[in-house]
Amino acid sequence: MQSELNEKSGLRKRTLAAAFMILIMIPAAIFFGMYFLDDRKYYVVSLVIICLTMVPFFMVFEDRKPQARELILIAVLIAIAVAGRAAFFMLPQFKPVVAIVIISGVCLGGEVGFLVGAMTGFISNFFFGQGPWTPWQMFCFGIIGFLAGVLFQKGLLKKNRLQLCIFGGLAAFFIYGGIIDIWTILMFTPDPAWETAALVYGTGFWFNLIHAVATVIFLFFLANPMIEKLERIKIKYGLVE
Repeated sequence: MQSELNEKSGLRKRTLAAAFMILIMIPAAIFFGMYFLDDRKYYVVSLVIICLTMVPFFMVFEDRKPQARELILIAVLIAIAVAGRAAFFMLPQFKPVVAIVIISGVCLGGEVGFLVGAMTGFISNFFFGQGPWTPWQMFCFGIIGFLAGVLFQKGLLKKNRLQLCIFGGLAAFFIYGGIIDIWTILMFTPDPAWETAALVYGTGFWFNLIHAVATVIFLFFLANPMIEKLERIKIKYGLVE
């Protein structure tokens, strides 16, 4: 009973730490780089985001040492997401990244979901091009994975195709699209106005819709087989939750 209480307490502590890093520290780092570093030190900001992301992730292993097989599995998921984004480079916004990030968060926890999303955004941009948008993309991909993990842990999101597709479509359209459009507004005008916001969100509507539809399609085909394989690996090797 005591160990169970400690486990619950540890989960609560690392989830709060992850939420603090993701909702407070990482946005603060992004805005610091934007307004105090003239939005030109995006490599520095990206590395700061990675370091902040690692804090709650390693809290998963507060009672034991991480196993190589756990880190390898996470690295493979990042590699799949990066390769998937690169494979569809000719189709703007039609990418499987959000789908893979959601699956990672649901199967391995919100901390891992954020790590997979943030690292995918950073690494894949060596192919697509690094720039001031990189920290924002890292944050968007990561927070979707974190929310997927937290909602699953709370029982609000199930491991079934329909719920994952609905969540994925809404997350891609409103969370990723909404936050990236905020960056667009702040990037191109020093004095944001409602007219500018309406123009940016109106212009980005179809891009966000394509991204949402692509996420639904990829989740429809990938969710069940990937979740089944990840669950089998978790049971066999006793990996992170």
